[in-house]
Amino acid sequence: MYQVTKGQWSGQDTYILNSDQLAVTLLPGLGNNVIRIWDKVLERDVLRKPEESDYEFYMQKPYHFGIPILIPPGRIRRGKFEYSGVQYQFDQNTANNNHIHGLHRTQSWKVTDLQEQDDYCSITTTFYTKEDPNWIRQYPTPLKLEVVLELRGTELKQTLHVQNLGEQSAPFGYGVHTWFMIDGTPDQWNVQVPVDAIYALDEELITTGKVVSLGEFSELPNGLNLQGVNLDTVFRGTQDQPFEAQLTRNDGLKIKYSANQPYFKHWVLYTKGEADQFICLEPYTWLTDAPNSKFGSDVTGLIDMQPQEQIELTITLDIEHP
Repeated sequence: MYQVTKGQWSGQDTYILNSDQLAVTLLPGLGNNVIRIWDKVLERDVLRKPEESDYEFYMQKPYHFGIPILIPPGRIRRGKFEYSGVQYQFDQNTANNNHIHGLHRTQSWKVTDLQEQDDYCSITTTFYTKEDPNWIRQYPTPLKLEVVLELRGTELKQTLHVQNLGEQSAPFGYGVHTWFMIDGTPDQWNVQVPVDAIYALDEELITTGKVVSLGEFSELPNGLNLQGVNLDTVFRGTQDQPFEAQLTRNDGLKIKYSANQPYFKHWVLYTKGEADQFICLEPYTWLTDAPNSKFGSDVTGLIDMQPQEQIELTITLDIEHP
């Protein structure tokens, strides 16, 4: 049975999409973050979920839980760039007076549609950037953002519809920072990602304009065991392969994570030190510091959105049980 029920997290309404296999919790009022996926079959949390005691930390860094939306993802040097004659100055919110992980944090989204059908359930949420003074101060081109979250069995599809409501072209980048649990057993997990190179980073963790070989991560395209692995790395996706990562446990549990091409071009993998409790699989359209990059937009993935143009960006999570 497919059903959407309501709950609470720290005084905020949540919406829970239910299939027979999964329960997916969305928190529209604080960033439209999928804060939990409960696997009913294996009785385990798929994602790192915030406890209510994490409220203050969540409000400071919501991208440390669930499937947080990053618009745009990664760092921007000094938070500053120019595009199409418009000056952009993002808040300098990380080391070296740089900006990290975009303007979307804990904004409240409006629920505009709910569906409960025989073969799926879904929720649609909408946010207009012009309604957020802090956003429009940093990114003066107004956007309409709409997310459709759809659950079918063990498949969760997250589709972002973006429209440029301004009168000039605008630079757009999108990614998510998804925290997959590996339950303190990294030796039982392998990660497989279709990548062919690493983007070299400088001492400020911003791309240099060079790519290097996979080196110690050369097994990633075929499957890399997570025991002893320490990742905070920006990878180039292999162009002639589907944009799909797989996280597999020794007992046959498989999580497939994919995004639509040609928009998505890069993977960031992050373990927050040596892999233990989780690994972040982060599909990006936009390379770190894309507007200032020595690479062209064909490489960085910077999307040039013309006035009134609409684009659709889809990320799909699917679980295969043992």
